[in-house]
Amino acid sequence: MWRLERVWEERNRTPVLLASGAVILIIALADWWTKPFVAFGVLYLFPIMLAAGFLPRWVIALLGAGCAVLSEVFSSLDQSTVRLGFETLALAGCGLFVAELVRNRRLTLEGRERLKALVETSPAAIVTVDDRGFIELANQAAVELMAPRDGKLIGNPVSAFLPELHHALRWEEAPQFRASMQCRGHRGNGESFTADVWFSTYKEGTTPKLAAIIADVTEETAADSSNLSPSEQQERVPLTDRELGVLRSLVQGLANKEIATRLEVSESTIKNTLQQLFAKTNVRTRAQLVRVALEQYRDLL
Repeated sequence: MWRLERVWEERNRTPVLLASGAVILIIALADWWTKPFVAFGVLYLFPIMLAAGFLPRWVIALLGAGCAVLSEVFSSLDQSTVRLGFETLALAGCGLFVAELVRNRRLTLEGRERLKALVETSPAAIVTVDDRGFIELANQAAVELMAPRDGKLIGNPVSAFLPELHHALRWEEAPQFRASMQCRGHRGNGESFTADVWFSTYKEGTTPKLAAIIADVTEETAADSSNLSPSEQQERVPLTDRELGVLRSLVQGLANKEIATRLEVSESTIKNTLQQLFAKTNVRTRAQLVRVALEQYRDLL
């Protein structure tokens, strides 16, 4: 499907600027030819908007002023400085508005290309997820890790491979949310694995999205969990209000100092509370504690 934004691609710079100049000349000639009957001044908007995607702001302002002068000179009405000022503001303003739209779109596309290059070239498994929970980008390492049946991750729901990551996208309404967690992953061939996930939400315009780095730590966690019975692994230990507050902040990716500021206590108090949480949940790392929080205490968070 052809997109209007392609008009402002850099390779079209010279043709578009020449075409805009030619259109301005044609409008001026038509305005002069039909001066006693009709005015074509409003048509200057179109060549200005076309050229705006390639010109500096000050040139756009001068072009708007020049077209306003042409419109005023060839107008059948008596010349008016006030009308000239309003025409200049209208023409230059429209041009500047289009220029900002084009610049923002270019920045968005450049950001996407940089992110795509980073994802595709990284040796770590990286995926990005859209607001519906579908994988937008995935590198070869991610494909090898999650082994989709058709050999393609892009377009598949992330919940089929990492259900907790799908939930993470919906937690936070703030512009950015960073955290790490350990969760159960599923490969396309039916195998399960333990995954350490570092993720960050972000917004593209108003659309929330998520980027994540994923590592298979099945072998590393097997030894830690082998000494616990199934009932011990699933048992939910009661937590105090402070412990829940620290756990909630930890899941949100906050550092100890930030948690202390939020809860209005000292940083040493936060460290002591974390040690209590480690002891109560039988884990040794913050990532494992986040996993326990997601699996056992989500309703309280």
